[in-house]
Amino acid sequence: QVQVVESGGGLVQPGGSLSVSCTLSGLNFNIYNIYWDRQAPGQQRELVAGIMTDATTKFGEAAKGRFTILRNNAEKWVTLQMNRLNTEDAVTYYCWAKLFPVGPNYWGAGTQVTVSS
Repeated sequence: QVQVVESGGGLVQPGGSLSVSCTLSGLNFNIYNIYWDRQAPGQQRELVAGIMTDATTKFGEAAKGRFTILRNNAEKWVTLQMNRLNTEDAVTYYCWAKLFPVGPNYWGAGTQVTVSS
């Protein structure tokens, strides 16, 4: 069955950088758009970044100018590179895959980012 596995979360200092990765299996990776969302406690999930099948990208407002996203179709992973992290970034990040235009969608369980001095 489909598996979406995030990794790379952890502790970083304010202003530091961290990369989180998402590895997918059990699906045809090349035809799925891949997204990273995040969610703070008590808040709605928000889009962080997405990378489409044609490698075009989109970013949420909090990520613009600070984060980048890339995909490797041969190895079926996506990496979100996060820079200049602050306490507002210290939430859980979720990777998900969408078959355009209406699905199905598949979600990972999330990876936690902590920003602390």
